[in-house]
Amino acid sequence: MYKKNLKKENLIKDLSSQTGFSHSLSKKLVDDFIEIIISNIKIDDFSLQNFGSFRLISKKERFGRNPKTREEFIISSRKSISFTVSKKILNNLNSL
Repeated sequence: MYKKNLKKENLIKDLSSQTGFSHSLSKKLVDDFIEIIISNIKIDDFSLQNFGSFRLISKKERFGRNPKTREEFIISSRKSISFTVSKKILNNLNSL
């Protein structure tokens, strides 16, 4: 079990050990899965049944401030991804 963050390399190792696939095949599967998610998010919202949904968010340009120096600066507009977990996973976690 991982303490805080699951690294891509750890995910590849776990997939390889649990399925018996080679490390290179597991790496290709993980990379392809990530590419599928990215390409579908660019087109429209993307939902994986019983897992969750991904949504592309456009954030506007705004002013920010360094709390230590109180210096103001502009935070540029950018795109971000929002993930909402499925109710099935939430119910499983809440029943523990």
